Amino acid sequence: MSPPPFQAPKPNTFLASAGYAWSGLIHTAVHQRNMRMHLISGLLVALVGSGIPLGLAEKVTLVFCVLLVLFAEMLNSALEQLVDLAVQQFDPKAKLTKDIAAAGVLVLAVGTVAIFALVLVHNADAVTENLLAVQRQVLVGVPLTVVSGALMHERARPGAVNVLLGVVGFALWAVTLTWSTSAVFSAMAFGFLVVSAAAARARRLQK
Repeated sequence: MSPPPFQAPKPNTFLASAGYAWSGLIHTAVHQRNMRMHLISGLLVALVGSGIPLGLAEKVTLVFCVLLVLFAEMLNSALEQLVDLAVQQFDPKAKLTKDIAAAGVLVLAVGTVAIFALVLVHNADAVTENLLAVQRQVLVGVPLTVVSGALMHERARPGAVNVLLGVVGFALWAVTLTWSTSAVFSAMAFGFLVVSAAAARARRLQK
């Protein structure tokens, strides 16, 4: 007699369900290099959006594109795990399934880059009129992005180094608040920093 099919425990509360979703997000950030690249790119978009005055339509478009790429990457990662679980040996169809899913993410990522470039070109006047603000955002945004990438990097680091990187990252983010033109994009940047710090902590706990 075959054993009953496995049934994963269902979350009892919304907070438990959100906790499982958060674990999935952090797991993807820790184990998928492409996800880390998307997170860093999303942080850059958030920094641009908070440093340059944009219209509502452009803000909504950029936010939607960033979230859609992240969703697609997580869905692709979940599909890869499912294929690996179902297929224990090399199968051309399994490889094709993974390749097509990855291609979907690539199409979305390229489209997002094109939309981002179009938004910048369309708002070229706003960029040139706020060159000092752009320079200021670059001076703070570049090290902030480097800190985020360092937190998610695969190289093992002492916990104290992660704490120091986190403190520097959130301090730089706080500086950008003093001239931010969009609370939404500032909140996005904060969220990406939180994910970066959580990924660093999760990676260290796995060592």
